[in-house]
Amino acid sequence: MLREFMDARHNMVLSTVDGEGRSESAVVGFGATNKLQLVFGTAGSTRKAQNIATNKDVSVVIGWDNQGTIQYEGTARLLGGNDVDVYAEFYFLKNEGARAYKDAPNESYFLIEPRWLRFTDTTRHPWEISEIEF
Repeated sequence: MLREFMDARHNMVLSTVDGEGRSESAVVGFGATNKLQLVFGTAGSTRKAQNIATNKDVSVVIGWDNQGTIQYEGTARLLGGNDVDVYAEFYFLKNEGARAYKDAPNESYFLIEPRWLRFTDTTRHPWEISEIEF
């Protein structure tokens, strides 16, 4: 059910923290694996990419409509080598236009491993909340 919820949405809000403790959030396209890992691409010069280089802890929000939301905390890592080819496909499945940037010199791909997840189903009254720790 969580994977289906993720697959039905193309964007997430990604929050990172820089080396001085300042937060930054951005809406980014993403893909999800069967293990609920998240994959996204961005230019290496962006604040989010630079922040992850100094602090790998991230948080994510997926879904902000009337069907529910996923709050997600995890650890991000820069992908390299064959991992880019394997994991970027999950991202491209939902964000086909992003494939054009795959070989751009400054493009970077990140994998987020889940640590904690909360799903809130806002279609139920009262709201149904489920939490998972990994």
